[in-house]
Amino acid sequence: MANELMLKYGCNPNQKPSRIFMKEGGELPIEVLNGKPGYINFLDAFNSWQLVKELKAALGLPAAASFKHVSPAGAGVGLPLSDTLKKIYFVDDLPLSPLACAYARARGADRMSSYGDFIALSDPCDAETANLIKREVSDGVIAPGYTPEALAILKSKRKGTYNIIQIDETYVPAPIEHKDVFGVTFEQGRNELKIDASLLSELPTANKTLPEEAKRDLVIALIALKYTQSNSVCYAKDGQVIGVGAGQQSRVHCTRLAGNKADNWYLRQHPKVLALPFKADIRRPDRDNTIDVYIGEEYEDVLRDGAWELFFTEKPEPLSREEKRAWLQTLSGVSLGSDAFFPFGDNIERAHKSGVAYIAQPGGSIRDDNVIETCDKYGIAMAFTGIRLFHH
Repeated sequence: MANELMLKYGCNPNQKPSRIFMKEGGELPIEVLNGKPGYINFLDAFNSWQLVKELKAALGLPAAASFKHVSPAGAGVGLPLSDTLKKIYFVDDLPLSPLACAYARARGADRMSSYGDFIALSDPCDAETANLIKREVSDGVIAPGYTPEALAILKSKRKGTYNIIQIDETYVPAPIEHKDVFGVTFEQGRNELKIDASLLSELPTANKTLPEEAKRDLVIALIALKYTQSNSVCYAKDGQVIGVGAGQQSRVHCTRLAGNKADNWYLRQHPKVLALPFKADIRRPDRDNTIDVYIGEEYEDVLRDGAWELFFTEKPEPLSREEKRAWLQTLSGVSLGSDAFFPFGDNIERAHKSGVAYIAQPGGSIRDDNVIETCDKYGIAMAFTGIRLFHH
């Protein structure tokens, strides 16, 4: 390992010179095993590594994250997948280790956004996870190690140029961090706040019941939010993120964006979607995009233009608005986290439409009473964590 690593350029090709280095001396905590990661790759790698390391520490399960543009598109832990999830994640033909299940969940949250992602793994990459990564469109991966077989599989990806980073899992950064903006250096203490179920003890709502599964999912949502560009809201279910709303100026827009992604995740499990008659030679990214078109309003245009013949062996019947509405009404038990307080009950109204039954948010708004009242209207259990998770 070295003290610095020169990069091709910064965020954009005109931003040169570019490097990563250790200000206080010492060696970089990473080793590039393959490829030439860039500036944004490393931003994604370091943020996503922190996320999965914290998930593993909090829940004791292998964890994975799928990052795009310094925010998670998805994150999950290594719980077994149902047959339905295996099918919609396109992994029903693969042997899956717990770590591979974690990445399948992370990638499956928002497959369109995960296209070209940077991956973080909490545990050494095994062959099962490497085989899953090999067939997805991805920029790179960071992990604390790789089995020889996994490393060989990953090195064959992208004609041998796939970015593979190994990080020293014992590395602890300095407690004070710095950032330069417009020639001015900002300094702050690192956000070392530990997130676990102990933050969920204050429940101001009438419903004060948080099942263990809900606590797990709320912890996943909160840890994901810690590394999501603010404002941010995260929906989680069954050990994984199912929708993230990041970087919105309005909190209700975060809630809507994340809710729409959660709805899309669930609509992909509709029997009509599972039965779509794809042609055998359709590539996985094209299937993803076509499913999103089928679920969306624009499918009527596809039918009208005859474009369905490009993807399907026969014309699929549309998924009507009534069918979508009826299916989404069966979505339940969803957990939601917010990186700052909800200022209005409209966030709760939108969350309820996507099956949210459990919420964790800082509290502290002058309208907390209205938010609590709206939760009580739907029997939602809400915890006030007392902590804000802004990330910029």
